[in-house]
Amino acid sequence: MAAHGELITAVIVDDHAAIAAGVRYWCDQAVPPISLIDAGDRLAGVWTGPGADADVVIFDLELVPRNPDFGELRRLVDSGRRVIVYSQHSENATAIKCIDLGALAYLTKREGPDHLVPAIRAAAQGLPYTGPSLSGALAADDAPDRPRLSPRETEVLRAWFASSSKELVAAKLHITVKTVDTHIARVRVKYANAGRPARTKSELVTRALDDGVITLAELNDVAL
Repeated sequence: MAAHGELITAVIVDDHAAIAAGVRYWCDQAVPPISLIDAGDRLAGVWTGPGADADVVIFDLELVPRNPDFGELRRLVDSGRRVIVYSQHSENATAIKCIDLGALAYLTKREGPDHLVPAIRAAAQGLPYTGPSLSGALAADDAPDRPRLSPRETEVLRAWFASSSKELVAAKLHITVKTVDTHIARVRVKYANAGRPARTKSELVTRALDDGVITLAELNDVAL
């Protein structure tokens, strides 16, 4: 996570050079500027080289024509990366699925620098950003008060409820404490966006019980 005042870095994965060039220009002109790494259509550029340390991943779902890559989005999120999906798709279902999987923002390519730049700044802090297309999708969602947690978010949450520390969760799931923090922060954001804030661990337990994420029987040995 970029600390307040530090240079934000982002890596973009998009197979259209003109899109990447446009985003780079917007980032260069931002105040303060954002450092953008162009990985082209090479997903490996997100995992190796300068892209591996970028604060934010800007990800085009459709690197393979007519085949949105939800699997790669899930992999990025599960690894603790902060992802903005930047897509030509405008379907509500696609936007909702990306948010369900843990993307911090969903923007269509018609939404320009007025939305992408603030979305990058928010994502660098682990915060969501809701642009016009996502706002419309969320408004049309038939269950807005029940956040949809990704499988990995649910796994981390349940492990945390059953553990006395995030370090134990990290060891159990073979991830870093930073990644544990990222997933828990996303869950808190989802509940806050649904109008059901959960600022403490005990409040999160209450929400999880209400939504069937965990049962009372499973909480018998939990130390809150």
